[in-house]
Amino acid sequence: MAMGIPVLVVVVIVVFYLFNSIKILREYERAVIFRLGRALSEPKGPGLFLVFRPLDQMVRVSLRQEVMEVPPQDVITRDNVTIKVNAVVTLRVFEPISAVVKVANYAYQTSQFAQTTLRSVLGEVELDELLSHRDKLNLRIQEIMDRRTEPFGVKVLSVEVKQVDLPEQMLRAMARQAEAEREKRSKIIHAEGEFVAAQKLVEAASQLATEPLTMQLRYLQTLAEIGVEKNTTIVFPLPMDVLSMLRDVAMKGTRPAAEQASKPSGGEIAS
Repeated sequence: MAMGIPVLVVVVIVVFYLFNSIKILREYERAVIFRLGRALSEPKGPGLFLVFRPLDQMVRVSLRQEVMEVPPQDVITRDNVTIKVNAVVTLRVFEPISAVVKVANYAYQTSQFAQTTLRSVLGEVELDELLSHRDKLNLRIQEIMDRRTEPFGVKVLSVEVKQVDLPEQMLRAMARQAEAEREKRSKIIHAEGEFVAAQKLVEAASQLATEPLTMQLRYLQTLAEIGVEKNTTIVFPLPMDVLSMLRDVAMKGTRPAAEQASKPSGGEIAS
């Protein structure tokens, strides 16, 4: 009976040790095993496997995409404009052993790469290019970061410039520029409208000149429009033909008087 108790204790310890050595990883997890300080050639998981401590040490690594926010960075663009820019980086571990063995903290190192790359790339462009060609700059930053993170098993999937904070003076200047641009476009559109209206008036005048009665009909239509508005004053348009006839009559009446005044008197002839 005395010999049975130690054996039972040993069996319980062994069972507890084996039970504690069982590890289960999810589908998106991998385990880097260090056996006697040396990393095994292949990561473990997903599923069920054994880790024999203290001979083995395990480091869990997630293969899911991770989103990392880059803190706001002070950037001076090529045209000497000081701005604050932050970004969002999406990354994923594709080699768990390299991500654990080659760097101390792959997430922190990727964040530092993102900050320095963001400042260096955006400092080489002008403000207008930063605001209008953001997709191209995002792709350039992503390619540079991917080349730097690939050696330690991290893939940079995307980089998005999240927000650009401009100085107050620059915002006012851009607002004035936008207002001037809008005013320029409105003047051009107004001038184009005047040009088209002039062309249409010329075409209408040519069409009305072919039929003199159309002008009379137009006069009557104008009177009808004035009457609808309930105005007490009626403006009656006088045809240009009538004015021409009155002018001719007036000139004929003044011409004989002028000729009579220009003739010499009889007394002067006698002398």
